[in-house]
Amino acid sequence: MKLVIIAGPPSAGKTAVTRQIIRTHPELKSAYLKIDVVCATEDEEIRNEFHIPAKKVYSGDLCPDHAGIMILDEAIEWARKEGADMLIVESAGLCLRCTPYTTQSFGIVVLSAISGIQSPAKMAPMIALADIAVVTRIDLVSQAEKEVFREKIRGIRGDIDIVETNAVQGTGMRYLTRAIGEAPDIENLSTITLRGIPPLGVCTVCIGKTNIGWKHHTGVLRQLDGDALMFRGD
Repeated sequence: MKLVIIAGPPSAGKTAVTRQIIRTHPELKSAYLKIDVVCATEDEEIRNEFHIPAKKVYSGDLCPDHAGIMILDEAIEWARKEGADMLIVESAGLCLRCTPYTTQSFGIVVLSAISGIQSPAKMAPMIALADIAVVTRIDLVSQAEKEVFREKIRGIRGDIDIVETNAVQGTGMRYLTRAIGEAPDIENLSTITLRGIPPLGVCTVCIGKTNIGWKHHTGVLRQLDGDALMFRGD
């Protein structure tokens, strides 16, 4: 079974890309998992449109990328029991610092061409660790803007493959379709790990403390002046 993990900021077109992947791989029985924070209907839409197994998981107070990693082994086993040839995991990807890609997966980052030319720099980890970048809504920007956006992505990672598409219509998706078809299957579930290093640690804001000012908190902290992080407490 293939594992495809799709990340990107909200409203970038991740589900539209998912639809195109499923539509252009009729030879593969797909299963779909949507990870979101408090509300999602994409699983119902995908299930009704393509008649494939689909689930959703709400991360709630957890980062959706963290929640995805915690339940990924169960998701893979679920997809296998459903007889799937490909599991597509779509993460909400809200913080832009974490990345959900793992070893033995095909990682796709979805970016919107209308999000601003500086947006790739704001989500560098998602781009740096992906296998391919899919840029959506290219029909809404000029050729010059497309070229600048492409160079901004390559400024993060020079060798990343880039696909430019109007994902709703599926233009320009042939390269992505071929790349997924050539991606290897999962070899060993027990050896799948994150590709990158997660953020440094947890502070007391992460566990619900509401006071402002670093003096009221412990863990990995930041002050106003200076770039150095500090650790305070046990």
